[in-house]
Amino acid sequence: MNARSPDLPQHADGDLLDTTAAGPVAARGGALRAGGYAVGALLTLLSAPLMIRHLGVEDFGRYVTVLSLVAIVAGFMDAGLAAITVREYVSRRGQDRDRVLRDMLGIRIALALAAAAIAVLFAIVAGYPTVQVVGTVAIAAAFVGWSVQTVLAASLQGELRFGWITAVELIRQAALVAVIVVLVVVGAELGPFFFAMIPATAIGLAITVVLVRRLMPLRPTFHLRRSWPLIRDTLTYAAAVALNAAYFRIAIVAVSLLATERETGYFATAFRVMEVLISVPLLVIGAAFPILARAARDDRLRLDAVTSRLVEVGLVMGVWLTLAVALAAEPIVFVLAGGEADPSIGLLRLLTAALAATFVTVACGFALLSLRCHRAILLANGVAFVVSIVLTLVLVPRHGATGAAVAVLIAESVLLVCVFVALARERPAVVGALRRAPAVIAAGAIACLVVLLPGIPPLVDACVAVLLYPALLLALGRFPPEIGDALRGREAKAFAQ
Repeated sequence: MNARSPDLPQHADGDLLDTTAAGPVAARGGALRAGGYAVGALLTLLSAPLMIRHLGVEDFGRYVTVLSLVAIVAGFMDAGLAAITVREYVSRRGQDRDRVLRDMLGIRIALALAAAAIAVLFAIVAGYPTVQVVGTVAIAAAFVGWSVQTVLAASLQGELRFGWITAVELIRQAALVAVIVVLVVVGAELGPFFFAMIPATAIGLAITVVLVRRLMPLRPTFHLRRSWPLIRDTLTYAAAVALNAAYFRIAIVAVSLLATERETGYFATAFRVMEVLISVPLLVIGAAFPILARAARDDRLRLDAVTSRLVEVGLVMGVWLTLAVALAAEPIVFVLAGGEADPSIGLLRLLTAALAATFVTVACGFALLSLRCHRAILLANGVAFVVSIVLTLVLVPRHGATGAAVAVLIAESVLLVCVFVALARERPAVVGALRRAPAVIAAGAIACLVVLLPGIPPLVDACVAVLLYPALLLALGRFPPEIGDALRGREAKAFAQ
């Protein structure tokens, strides 16, 4: 079970995860989900100005406050469960899988209801106006529906059906935007906007139920004694995810408390860009998680090969995205905040330097999750959390927003070192993935030299560097063939092993 011949069937009649087609399907799925995420973000950008202009700044602030409250509580109660559900789906069989999935669905519903209750209770105790309390109930109800949908959709990810996952997410987002537009047109007040998520979530849930009715049990169960191992794993991993989210956001809280309001505004502008970008590694690398989980169950040689390639691909893509955003930081900040936020440009470049580390960290983290190394994940995030707090408290009073950006960059680098060391202890073969790192980093550094060319606008610099970087990797023989093969529909041999 821990080692097996790397020769897998090309297109067997059995599970796609056990064939050489799984790699390119996952790679294309990651790209598809990232593209869907970008489209969803654009839809959100279209609806936000409409709401702000219609509701006014104060009512829109009340809306965002309720949305943030539910999101914060939900994040601590629910983090990581979807990934664990995917792992259990692909690593179990038959009645055992159905039993575990019913338990996972029961755990998800119980945690979601608890999160909803806590959010509503907080809104009441905090003395929110009635419209916001009712709004908290509405958004919490939508969150419960979304929670059920994500567990059910785990079966689609386990089957590598990323097209359907992306389609459902976009349909749900489009439905939400459509409801918001209708409410703006009819001149609705604040209250109805809180209920806009309910029909959108119901549509996404209904479509998901139809898609998974033959893949996933739809009847939840909850047996505390039988489910305790799953609950323990869930809570450990959820704590790690919560620490990760917390240390990333500690910086902006610290700036708001220890620096000036202007410094806070500069940092918030750059931080908002990072909040959008930080989900990209999870979508792109996470598409291969079902392959990792299956390999961890059946074939540790394949697990080593896939993990090593994911680390290499993550590094390449991380440097690529870092290069693009860092060189385009000036026009990005100008579009977001105008010419008065120029200091945000340097802050954004500092923060995006962490993206390369994040891609590799996500690859290592998913490999550890497939191996059920929850404590190692928790320890790594705990160390990064402590480093973030210490550096933030030391650097922000002296260097303001720049100190906070440096603290985030160092904390993310420390997290990368911790998860890679933990993974290397479990699977020493992945250390070989570091062989390509010097060439990848050197190619990125050379591509950055385009900024030295005089008279070229920053956006053109970014475009040239983004094209030059893969060309340099191809010339050095270091461009991962999986990326090109997957986009051309070919089978990625390394992922098949």
